[in-house]
Amino acid sequence: MLRRSIAAVATAAALVLVPAAAAQASTPLPVTNTSHHCVSHTTGLCGWTHRQRPVNRYETAQCRDYTVSYSRHSSGTCSHHRGVRYWFK
Repeated sequence: MLRRSIAAVATAAALVLVPAAAAQASTPLPVTNTSHHCVSHTTGLCGWTHRQRPVNRYETAQCRDYTVSYSRHSSGTCSHHRGVRYWFK
């Protein structure tokens, strides 16, 4: 009986932890934006194809309210700034 309850708890814990780890895995962005191309994203436009330039080589995105983002991952970038306007990576 004790072994079954321990196995049930371990299985439940594994089911909870696996989706959390998968949710954190997002598209990693390059370290600098010197390649002049954009990773495919669901929102925003590629700044390079719309003749937009980043402020510096570490800027990854420009938000819709014209703030600058240096996000390392695409997930959640500009989420508190009405979304991404242009991507630079």
